[in-house]
This record gives sequence, C-alpha cells and structure tokens, in this order.
Amino acid sequence: METTAIRVTVWGENVHERSHEEVRKVYPDGMHSVIAAGVRERLGDAVTVRTATLDQPEHGLTEDVLASTDVLTWWGHMAHEKVDDAIVARVHQRVLQGMGLIVLHSGHYAKIFRTLMGTTCSLRWREANDREVIWTVSPAHPIAEGLPPAFIIPQEEMYGEFFDVPQPDELVFISSFTGGEVFRTGCCYRRGWGRIFYFRPGHESYPTYYQQEVRQVIANSIRWAHNPTQSRQKPYSADNAPTGWYEAPGGAAGQK
Repeated sequence: METTAIRVTVWGENVHERSHEEVRKVYPDGMHSVIAAGVRERLGDAVTVRTATLDQPEHGLTEDVLASTDVLTWWGHMAHEKVDDAIVARVHQRVLQGMGLIVLHSGHYAKIFRTLMGTTCSLRWREANDREVIWTVSPAHPIAEGLPPAFIIPQEEMYGEFFDVPQPDELVFISSFTGGEVFRTGCCYRRGWGRIFYFRPGHESYPTYYQQEVRQVIANSIRWAHNPTQSRQKPYSADNAPTGWYEAPGGAAGQK
C-alpha cells in the first residue's frame, strides 16, 4: 500500500548563528539545518523536509507552506517578540486543524507555545555547562521508541522546576542536572485536532542536535505528532444541534 510522506517544516530563528561566533562554530549552517538533517537521517523516505527562518518573508510560514506542513518544529530564543502576531495566529489555527508542533528548548517562551498553553511557560535556568541526564519515564510511549532508560547529554543549559505549563497529557521524559534540579523535559499535549510535544534540550552553544539520542527523540515525536486523519480538518466549532440530531439519518446513532 502506498504511503504518503510526512511533510515536515523545520523553523529556526537563525539569529544566534549569525550574531555569535561561538554558536556559528557549532552550527555554521544554522541549527535549523542540523535539526533538518537529523530528521532526514532518522526518517529517510518517510518524510519530506524543508526549513524556514525568521528573516524570510512571513518568517517562511506562508499560508501555502503551512497548508502543506503536517508537522512543524520550532526553535527560538533571542527574537520571540519579533515573530509577527499574524503568523502566530496562522500557526495556531493550523495546530487546531491538526498540524503537529514540536517545540524545542527555549521555544517554551515562543508566542505560539505560550498561546497554546495559556500560561507564562516560565522556569528556572542556569547556563553553566551542566551535565543533563534524560530519564525515560514512559518507556511504552511511541516517542520513547528505541531510547534507553536514561541517556546523558554531556554539556547543556539547566532548566529546572517549577515549569509553568499545564499538566502534560503525557510525560515521556524528565531531566536531572548537576545542581540537583529536575525538569519535565518531554511533554505531550493536544489542542483541537493537533498534537504538541515540548522537548527541553538544545542550547545554542552546545552540539546537542548532533547527538543520536536527541535526533531519535525528535524523529519519534514527528511520527507521533503526525495526525493524517485530521490534518486537513476544520478546527472544532460550536455547532447547533436541535433535538433529534442524534437519531437522524447520518447522525451519531446512525453511523457505523
């Protein structure tokens, strides 16, 4: 049976890479390029991948691009407030319609994530070359497929609780750090028809997105967030339901 490739758009600010030499040394072609390469490496012909960045017209997220995107990944940090509100509303609408969204690292403060969560999305942090241990707390979850019980990221920024987000629908990973902090590092949500996954690692100064376990998590999350039966549906709406709709031909009771 013929299968349709998952259409992935990898979005990145691409600001650090152009303004900070230490970041450019790690990601000379931009973090978005390395994330996209990891997706292609792990998922092969199961995906088609393109990239988009902040400086492109409409941030690279035109109506046509989003209409042909099944899963969008998002990395941002320095320029959250430079993302146009109209583009945020456009992405929000697509998530409600069923487009998957993978929010990475400092994307927790992105306008789109705060909009979807309805909270500040604030947290504790420390940029001090920490060792991060990522613990799999839901080993049967599809996003944990192929991952060990725990893996280490040798150099990372620390994020710690309290993380001001709604209680995740499912928690796949937690992190621990050298200062004793813990963090809910792999959080699943559903909004409308859309599936959202927040994954904590990915500070711009460290080569996190080259690490194979991290690439596996992102690839798995793309598969999980892809919702082919709903990705072209309209968002949920308030529909008038007169008495008798349930029993009417074609209504819920008449469907098989």
